[in-house]
Order: sequence, then structure tokens, then C-alpha cells
Amino acid sequence: MVSLRNERIAEQVRSELSRLIREEVTDPRISLLTLTRVKVSPDLSTATVFWSPLELDDEAETDEMSQGLDSAAGFLRSRLASALSLRRTPALSFRHDRSIEEGSRTLALIRSLPELAKEPEDEGSATDEEKGKE
Repeated sequence: MVSLRNERIAEQVRSELSRLIREEVTDPRISLLTLTRVKVSPDLSTATVFWSPLELDDEAETDEMSQGLDSAAGFLRSRLASALSLRRTPALSFRHDRSIEEGSRTLALIRSLPELAKEPEDEGSATDEEKGKE
């Protein structure tokens, strides 16, 4: 079970990492991305950061972005240590979160179903005047 304190720290780490990646990371392999969530271990020694690219391109670019994040982990941890007042700054590991891609793909499939592509006919929407004419 995750404690409320760990959840709060995980959210602080996510928020601060988002800012740091946006404002201070200069690695060209890291482009637009969103940090979907952070899981912090109970002893605060490690934090797993789940991320997803905002621009869904090919797998090679995702791998490059992953390598860029892994190489920036030490820099980000040191900047995180100065930004947050924690006794121990967790070691960072980055994981590609495919849930957004899968959700988009699922929605596209649902929208492509022929039954849903048609607009539903309004049954029973005839007014009293129209009913009287029939």
C-alpha cells in the first residue's frame, strides 16, 4: 500500500521533473513529452518515472528519447535534490508509458465502427403536431 506521503512526494517529483525537462534539459533527443506518473519506493530510494511522447512518431525516435532521458537522469536527480527538501533524493529510472498510445488506438477503432459512425436517428422526437398529421 502506498502512503499518502509517498503519493505527495511522487507528485512533487513529477511536477518538478516536468519543469526541469522543459526548461533545463538541452539533450536534442528529448523532445515534447508528458510525465504520466511517478512511482516512489517506500524508502524513497528510487523513483520510476513513466513518460509518453506528445508526438507519436516511430519506435526509433521513442528509443532515442528513452536513451536521452536515461543519460539525463543524473543531472535531473541533482537538480531535483536542490529543488525539493528531501533527506534522500530518489534515483530516477524512466519507463515509456504506452497507455496513451493504446488509448488513442482504441478510440480510433471505436470511432471506425460503422454503427457509431452514423448519427443516431431520433426516435420519438416527433412533435405533437407531426403525430397528429400522421
